[in-house]
This record gives sequence, structure tokens and C-alpha cells, in this order.
Amino acid sequence: MAGKAGSGERPVDWVASSKKDFMSFPEAVRQDMGYAPSVAQLGGKHSSAKPWTGEGAGVLELVEDHDGDTYRAVYTVKFKEVIYVLHAFKKKSPKGIKTAATDKDLIASRLKLAQADYKARFGDGKK
Repeated sequence: MAGKAGSGERPVDWVASSKKDFMSFPEAVRQDMGYAPSVAQLGGKHSSAKPWTGEGAGVLELVEDHDGDTYRAVYTVKFKEVIYVLHAFKKKSPKGIKTAATDKDLIASRLKLAQADYKARFGDGKK
């Protein structure tokens, strides 16, 4: 999961298939969403980032509508040294704004992977 960063920036690490999934988004969506983790790298919060419910503080969601589809990316800023992108997906629910349970479960399990990775690399120190 190792990432790179410039001076004063936290690296962005992509958990499991999140980068491949994000790169499959339409270019316009990638451009709109891609700036938010960059803001987080420098300690800020992008204006379009909203709290992701269910995993506590420090887990954020980006939502972008494009050509009738809705795309989402979820990342965490819980850790002092690294930003982790946990999941990137196209909303599959045919109606409503509810996120599928499989996506919620995947985010929860990837957050645990990120926690384990962080602990192995940096110890227990969170933000």
C-alpha cells in the first residue's frame, strides 16, 4: 500500500482495488474527485467531502453525478502519516440514495486493512 509524497504532504495510499476502480470512472469524474485527497494531503478538507456515516470521524465521502450515474469515493484522514482511499464505486441501487450493504461492508473491511497497514508501518499513533 506504500505511497509517495512531497515535502509536508501525507501520501495517499489506495486500499485493494480502489485505485483501479477509481481509474475506471469517467475522466470528468476523476478530475472532479481527484482534487479532494490532494487537499487532505496538506491537512485540509475539500468543500465537497462529506462525512461517511457508520465508520466514525475521519472517514469522508465524495459523490459525483455524471451522465445519469452516481460515483462515490470514500477515504480516511484518521491517520497522522497517510491518507487511505478505501473504496471507489458506481452506485448500483436503482432508486434512492441508500448505499448497498456490500459497499458499506467493503468500506468497513478496508478500513480495518488500512488500520493494520498503518499499525505495521507506524505503530498505533493515529491523528
